[in-house]
Amino acid sequence: MPNAPDAITRRSLLLVPFGACIALAGCVVAPPPNPYPAPPPPRVEVVPSPPPVREQAVWQPGHWHWNGAAYEWIPGRYVARVVGSRWEPAHWAWRGGAWVWVPGHWI
Repeated sequence: MPNAPDAITRRSLLLVPFGACIALAGCVVAPPPNPYPAPPPPRVEVVPSPPPVREQAVWQPGHWHWNGAAYEWIPGRYVARVVGSRWEPAHWAWRGGAWVWVPGHWI
């Protein structure tokens, strides 16, 4: 028959890991909040007539731009056509584990 101090010691040895698990359960680190909130929906723009130029122009729609503190609206504009190229509209792309804004450009 085990004596009382041995039973208490064995019980204590079982409670130490259990207590450590309980204590460490509160040490879970939550992921940081997203530093960039979602942009507002695009504004409705009235596309003006193209400028009277010899080259054709392509309308680049306006978009929201993150300035480090808030979104600001960049209005649309006409972009002169580059001969022999195709216009790639501005868009969001997943690169390097993050979303990045790719401005419209000729390819």
